[in-house]
Amino acid sequence: MTSLSLEVRDLVSGYGNVEVLHGIGLRVEESKIVGIIGPNGSGKSTLLKSIYGYLSPWRGSVVFDGRNIAGKAPHIVKKSGMSYLMQRRSVFPYLTVDENLRMGAWILKGKDKVTNAMQEVYERFPKLKERKSLRAGSLSGGEQRMVELGRVLMTKPKMILVDEFSTGLSPKIYKELYANLVEMSQRDKVTLLAVDQNVREIVTIADYIYILKLGRNYDEGPKAKFEGRIEEVTKDWLRA
Repeated sequence: MTSLSLEVRDLVSGYGNVEVLHGIGLRVEESKIVGIIGPNGSGKSTLLKSIYGYLSPWRGSVVFDGRNIAGKAPHIVKKSGMSYLMQRRSVFPYLTVDENLRMGAWILKGKDKVTNAMQEVYERFPKLKERKSLRAGSLSGGEQRMVELGRVLMTKPKMILVDEFSTGLSPKIYKELYANLVEMSQRDKVTLLAVDQNVREIVTIADYIYILKLGRNYDEGPKAKFEGRIEEVTKDWLRA
């Protein structure tokens, strides 16, 4: 029987005095890929930020690995085994690829652990090893995304939140990166919760889908419920 990795219950959150999430709930099983889709302004990124601690929820619970992490600071959430791939580029542009990866190892104790983690990342992404001495800011957009993913993997997270990872990338590049995420989920048993405007890609890779609309749960189901119905689904959520 598959164990539950994350459960969000009745989550209410927002910015300033503006409530964006109105009682969101979702469940993510261990080693599964769960996608969150919905129109612009539906609260998808706000949900991830509220889970990870970039926003402190007003009400509700966020139970990860058996503990309620709602309102915990991001560095505490990170140490609990969850990582976050941001929508915007987050490399340190004037540091080398090697230095960027080491920045992701700040919670590891001991040089051997850092060295082993670096080796595993370079084995996964040979292209990064070829560019290890180059400044990250000089790399292509896809390569920078690869650096970000490698940096996240330095601590071997149990779960990764993926926020609009395909933004600004060519279809070829983001398909390659998503293939890495799928392989990682299957081989390393990493749980993924992914938000993306590329609905077709998310439905392709996810085991289960949640649709948000106006900050509320709108629909959900296994991927089979939505495969072959992308245009119908997107037209439906855009109706008033």
